[in-house]
Amino acid sequence: MDNTTISFLNSGKKTIASSALVVLINSKRMSFLYLKLASIIRSLLVVIFLVSSIYVSLAQTLTTTSKKAIRLYHEGRNHFALLEYEQAELKLKKAIGTDKNFLEAYMLLGDIYRTQNKNMYAVETYKTAIEINPDKYPEVFYFYGILCFEMQQYQLCIEQLEQFKNYNIINEARQREADYYLASARFAQRSLKNPVPFQPINLGTNINSANDEFINAVSTDELKIYITAEEAVQGLVGVSDRFFISYRDDLNSAWQPIALLPPPLNSEDTQGALSLTHDGRYLLFAGCQWSDGYGSCDIYAVKTVGKNIGKPQNLGHTLNSTAWDSQPCLAPDGRTLYFSSTRKGGYGKSDIWRSYLQDNGEWSTPENLGETINTYGSEMSPYIHADGKTLYFSSDRHPGMGGMDLFVAKMDSAGNWEKPVNLGYPINTSGDEINIIVNARGDKAYISARLPEGNGGFDIYEFEVYPEIRPKPSTYVKGIVVDAKTNNPLLSYFTLTEIDAGKDIITSFSDEKTGEFLLCLPINRDYALNVSREGYLFFSEHFSLTD
Repeated sequence: MDNTTISFLNSGKKTIASSALVVLINSKRMSFLYLKLASIIRSLLVVIFLVSSIYVSLAQTLTTTSKKAIRLYHEGRNHFALLEYEQAELKLKKAIGTDKNFLEAYMLLGDIYRTQNKNMYAVETYKTAIEINPDKYPEVFYFYGILCFEMQQYQLCIEQLEQFKNYNIINEARQREADYYLASARFAQRSLKNPVPFQPINLGTNINSANDEFINAVSTDELKIYITAEEAVQGLVGVSDRFFISYRDDLNSAWQPIALLPPPLNSEDTQGALSLTHDGRYLLFAGCQWSDGYGSCDIYAVKTVGKNIGKPQNLGHTLNSTAWDSQPCLAPDGRTLYFSSTRKGGYGKSDIWRSYLQDNGEWSTPENLGETINTYGSEMSPYIHADGKTLYFSSDRHPGMGGMDLFVAKMDSAGNWEKPVNLGYPINTSGDEINIIVNARGDKAYISARLPEGNGGFDIYEFEVYPEIRPKPSTYVKGIVVDAKTNNPLLSYFTLTEIDAGKDIITSFSDEKTGEFLLCLPINRDYALNVSREGYLFFSEHFSLTD
């Protein structure tokens, strides 16, 4: 076979090897900005407001002897059960007018106000109930305290919830919630006094519009960006969420106007939570109520070949369940998949799980990340960084600013997760912060946020990551495999070995159309790249990545 030239594009180094494979490697520093929409927020997050319903469990004997007040109270209850809030409110006000000390009427009226998000009225009503008799229904301190948190009156929240806990009420769920809100109120107080660095930069009008835009992914070389945006669709009322892509020529260029991703994506079937693998070879997403699905939403993958997109493939019944499985994110090893699920066996409403691609091509039975990461609430939008050991995710029950907050957790040398760290205010607010992606270098991130200076709705921003929440820096190696004689690109099998550890860390293939491959790697390590294809001589090269 003919000799071939192997060029390291970053160094200009050339060697002669007895091989018919030409491997061009570019270890240019990677700035991998990749933020996926971990579930389309409006369609996959449903907030259900549960009223306190204290009045349901009240003693049979009410705190009034007035027959008129009792009649009005029961009429108000009936209207409330039928969601007739105005009529219910009117009846209860009349009941209170009949007996100024009718405690149960105040409690129910507070519930009605809270159901309608009339928080100020609810607070005043609960305060009156406490003034009448604080010991009769001590749960009022619980609901009063939560309202204070939602109104960002954190000190008052702490005072009310501490009062509630002093009663030692045997209700595990409410005690647990009280602990969460107490911890969150204290965290919010500290955070407002000590804001973290956060200077978001809007990506511009070619990406953001007056509608909502959510970041899905940015290719490792930062020349492609995938987003979910609203679009008017023929035959549908209003707008629908679609996947879009934008390109730029180099890192200093502006993003081009977004364009719809080609079929089979953006079909009439429901799909969301798009993500891109670190090597750019696959797009992962959730398909909901698909004919070949196993649950309400399943995880699918499509292969990208050049600019073409293959047929979606369900990742199988071992990975997917009869429940909701979504928000996939593949680790840089190409074999470890993180995702969110409401399946049985978790700790809360939705948990973060992990599955491994086995040698037979099947995914292993998913394992829960455990109670360090998952709570009794919802953990969503996992993003595993290019270092393979830093996990970013959102949670509504780790202490935070309220709603869904963003957190980071790091894996120790034994493979265990350390305690998650809240990213802080003003990255997190009293609203919902759903997902974040941090580039391989660890100093830049993308986020979707609704900010006053934005174009309207949710816009996509990038910002500098402050040191305390950064991962270990990584970079990328980019190469092309071609035939030495014809210079045609080749589909080839390769493995990457970390020399000091003595183990293969990535096993994959080059693109069958372009011959390209891309690897995300930690810096300050030595590697061996081995490339092979039937009918060609074996190619091997050692290289180092330094900061």
